[in-house]
Amino acid sequence: MKEFLNNLVPKEQAKKLIALGKQRTLAEGDYLVRAGEIPRKFAFVSSGLFRYVYINEKGMEFTKNIIEENGFIVSYSSMINEKASHFYIEALEDSKIIELKYSDWLKIKDSHPCWNTFLVQLLEHAFIIKEARERDFLLLDAPTRFQNFLQENPKLVRRAKQNIIASYLGIQPESLSRIKKKLSS
Repeated sequence: MKEFLNNLVPKEQAKKLIALGKQRTLAEGDYLVRAGEIPRKFAFVSSGLFRYVYINEKGMEFTKNIIEENGFIVSYSSMINEKASHFYIEALEDSKIIELKYSDWLKIKDSHPCWNTFLVQLLEHAFIIKEARERDFLLLDAPTRFQNFLQENPKLVRRAKQNIIASYLGIQPESLSRIKKKLSS
């Protein structure tokens, strides 16, 4: 986290935020946030892999996002609005995070203008990813979405299980198997 922050904010400010964080380990399958909970913390991923997942009343899973190291994980709108999250944040691997209380973040954010710039940069990055993902779902077929995923996330193909990748791409695992077979021939 230190290296990540030092590239974006003054070092003395980075130290203040890091001092507020608490290291935590999550095992594969653990949840940082559960649907129905009001999140009061967010986290920086030091190591490991997470996904944001919606689970409907029939138990079907819909992966909203996959987050690797050096990413922040949070049910942001739920946290700032103090409302229950609609999705889960699940560890896909044994993972290490640095957790921060939202109340502590608010205090430090108001202490120096660099934090507002930092927040805008994070939100802009998230918006760019969200917009590209929506465009892909609306305009591209499943094989093209998978090819784009391969190009943009070559390491994730080896780290995430096929059913997770299929869920992220909005297709059934069997369809992903056929797409992969077709692309390899």
